[in-house]
Formats: sequence, structure tokens, C-alpha cells
Amino acid sequence: QVQLVESGGGSVQAGGSLRLSCQASGSTFSIDVMSWYRQVPGKQRDLVALINGGGMTRYADSVKGRFTITRDNALNTMALQMNSLKPEDTAIYYCRFVSRDLKTYWGQGTQVTVNS
Repeated sequence: QVQLVESGGGSVQAGGSLRLSCQASGSTFSIDVMSWYRQVPGKQRDLVALINGGGMTRYADSVKGRFTITRDNALNTMALQMNSLKPEDTAIYYCRFVSRDLKTYWGQGTQVTVNS
């Protein structure tokens, strides 16, 4: 079992930056793919960025060049550096870990609000 705790959300002006973190505890040796999703009320939860065990990353087109995903396997953490934030980035952001045996774990979500 893996438990995830997110931090770093908040409110920022357009053009500003925020850094989200996700701390894992429990059976962390089994973690493979780490990712960030976001969701606006009434809409589906969408992938923002992911990073696999080998460090390969993938980003949604809407955040390419502005967001950077990183992971620290020794500390069992993942981060999302968000720069040049836009009002349309406003959402609840969730971290998601997938274990090598394909179990999925979600964090509780953290609100990001970008004011125009």
C-alpha cells in the first residue's frame, strides 16, 4: 500500500509560479510511473505530466515549456514546477503513482488558482 500527500497549491497571479510536491510513504519500493493530473469541476481528470522510473517525461501540449516534472527516488517524492501560469491552469491537481504490479494510488488533491 502507498499513501500520497500533496502540498504546494495556492493562489497566484497570471504569469507567476508554483511548485507542487507529492510525498509517498508505505510500499514505495514498488512505485514505477509518477504523474500529475488536474481536474476542473464538472470535467474529466486530465493528465498534465508523467515521469517513469527511467526518467522519461511526457507533458500535455497545454503545459509544454511551462511545467517541469521531477522525481527523487531516494526521497520518494515527485514535484511539478509550474511557471508562466495562466488562468486556464486553475484546477485541483492530483498526484498519481502506479506500482510495478499496476496498482494505482492517488493523492487527495491540491487546489491551484491562477488569477487574471
